[in-house]
Amino acid sequence: MNTSLNRRGFLQMASGAALAALGGSTASAQSANASSEKATVAFGLGLASYTLRQFDLDQVIAMTKRVGLTRITLKSMHMPLDASDAQIKSMAQKVRRAGLDLYGAGVIYMKNEAQVQEAFHYAQVAGLKVIVGVPDHPLLPLVEKKVKETDICVAIHNHGPGDNVYPAPASVYDRVKTLDKRIGLCMDIGHTQRLGIDPCDAARQCADRLLDVHIKDVSSATAQGATLEIGRGVIDIPGFLTTLKQIGYARTVGFEYEKDADDPMPGLSESVGYVRGVLDTMS
Repeated sequence: MNTSLNRRGFLQMASGAALAALGGSTASAQSANASSEKATVAFGLGLASYTLRQFDLDQVIAMTKRVGLTRITLKSMHMPLDASDAQIKSMAQKVRRAGLDLYGAGVIYMKNEAQVQEAFHYAQVAGLKVIVGVPDHPLLPLVEKKVKETDICVAIHNHGPGDNVYPAPASVYDRVKTLDKRIGLCMDIGHTQRLGIDPCDAARQCADRLLDVHIKDVSSATAQGATLEIGRGVIDIPGFLTTLKQIGYARTVGFEYEKDADDPMPGLSESVGYVRGVLDTMS
């Protein structure tokens, strides 16, 4: 596959979808986009709210809907871990009343038993299905116990070069492969690529434990690779989405656009439009 050529072609299609996401009729764009996804793949598109870390919860809701996404995981600046139960319930209800599927939260770090207990209590109060987390290795038996008690999945996030706990998808998989199947991987394809690992290969190798995906693009397959608008970097996004379809991935692909924290909407919209353009070609 000539990925450079494909990216240029997909960017042309993406520009139209991005303009639709930023412009007039958001409702019709959402309807058309949802129909397109259902026709081609089993997974849905969502947002990791860390993308909008400089904005408050009301803004996050409005901006997520503006780009036509309907699923979301919240980072702690948008739904604080240390909020009261009443506050957590109120924030979760606000998101769902707006028409968004608040299915998870994270990344949540768990470095001791108290933090494991806090994370699961928080998820139960908010009615979450998934904790995107990073539990230290010795805590995995307790995490498994809590998963069995609550039926809440834990998708462990890999963080690439410089991470000594779970740098690569395989470093998660090797730790959890004998545990309850509700403990698996949230694969960050940007951090995976920065390790020099092909995200397509990693997805196939970890398919039975792939519980969530953070999609992004990076400037190089090195530790210095920086987040870019999807389609402008080195990741084979068409190949990756095709791989997800081939392995029957049926959960969420969440955009985590880390560039332009103060003004993320243009780049996020371009990224969403690019991915939708790729999915359209797969129909």
